[in-house]
Amino acid sequence: MRRRIRKGMQCYKIIKKIGEGTFSDVVKTQNLKDGKFYACKTMKQTINSLEQANNLREVQAMKRLSPHANIIQLHELIFDKETGTVSLICELMEMNIYEFIQGRQTPLPDHTVKNYMYQLCKSLEHMHSCGIFHRDVKPENILIKQNVLKLGDFGSCRSVYSKPPHTEYISTRWYRAPECLLTDGYYSLKMDIWSAGCVFFEIMSLNPLFPGSNELDQVAKIHDVLGTPDQTLLQKFKKSRAMHFNFPLKKGTGISRLIPNCPAPALSLLYQMLAYDPDERIAAETALRHTYFREIRMAEKKADTLHRGSGTLDGVGSSVIQNSLEHIWRPTRLGKQLRGRHTRQTPLISHNIKHVADPLIRRNVPHYPTELPKLNMVVPGQQISFPVSTMPTFSVTHRGTLPAITSKKCQSQLAKPRDESRRAAFKTYYMPPLDRKHGGY
Repeated sequence: MRRRIRKGMQCYKIIKKIGEGTFSDVVKTQNLKDGKFYACKTMKQTINSLEQANNLREVQAMKRLSPHANIIQLHELIFDKETGTVSLICELMEMNIYEFIQGRQTPLPDHTVKNYMYQLCKSLEHMHSCGIFHRDVKPENILIKQNVLKLGDFGSCRSVYSKPPHTEYISTRWYRAPECLLTDGYYSLKMDIWSAGCVFFEIMSLNPLFPGSNELDQVAKIHDVLGTPDQTLLQKFKKSRAMHFNFPLKKGTGISRLIPNCPAPALSLLYQMLAYDPDERIAAETALRHTYFREIRMAEKKADTLHRGSGTLDGVGSSVIQNSLEHIWRPTRLGKQLRGRHTRQTPLISHNIKHVADPLIRRNVPHYPTELPKLNMVVPGQQISFPVSTMPTFSVTHRGTLPAITSKKCQSQLAKPRDESRRAAFKTYYMPPLDRKHGGY
């Protein structure tokens, strides 16, 4: 694999392949100029122009969300005009959450779980406040390097202001919220919270919470644990569903029986994240203020006070902050044995961490950047005129007018829902099983 990347990426050398998805391949690369390592995500679909490449939903989302300590950073976009290939050069991290917990025999320490979940909630709070929801939060899309967690793979994201119905089959089945399963695409950003709750349980128990084999089995597994929802709630779902469904009454075993050693605050947050009714489900911003994260918030507040008092973090001030956070951000040995359950596709993985955590980020920082970050646009072969000094500016108000993230129709296959051919069958009077394996696409 130690060969140079195709024309257009002469500055990078392939080290090894680290992931493959439905629409992209990911390889570990090395920049030949500075020797740093990156993740290169190359789209399988071709693009006609650099303008269309920059209008891809994933590219727009990464620009709008950057910079943030818990969001994958896009360093460079490379468009090869001769082949129509788009490559995203991103930071490289060690592994994803699925790889981290795969094959483990003992549960993770509570402070490690708390650390990762706090950062995951911070990434979702930032996304949602910027008017974007992810739609595919799962262990494979959550990347870590020691104590730092970052959310990646924004190819499925949508604007919170886009009107439903949305694509039905978007999130991976095991992490799909009830409103995604029981309606014709009438869901919102709260689906990300449900998915994060499923990830929360999986990090604590080392096993998936709802590993359904098909859509009907997925609903049944949710009801086995949480019980059958009230008829009033089901009636609300039926208003946007071209089918009838009547589920047998179940009380549900409850989540606490599945993780008997779970601390009470963690169990409280977990139940609020997995509320069946999306209107009752906790928001990411509220989750950050939950009692479960009280210790981390106090450490952040103390660190911020010391920082403002000393002006800079050097000498004694830096050591005091480090000591105050040591028991929370203590490094965890990463289990790298890849054995256990089935192989699942690994998404974009990233690198070059500058912060062990983000305790010094203040809550009063504006959510909406007035100008997008500058990216180095490389156009090989025949040069395309493109301004690299500035990026387009987002004019954002807080009145629900955030522009939707829309990409130009340069890829006909990407524009169509993956399971469009199955929608007609899905809207009948029963939920037929789909040919998907192990919670994947």
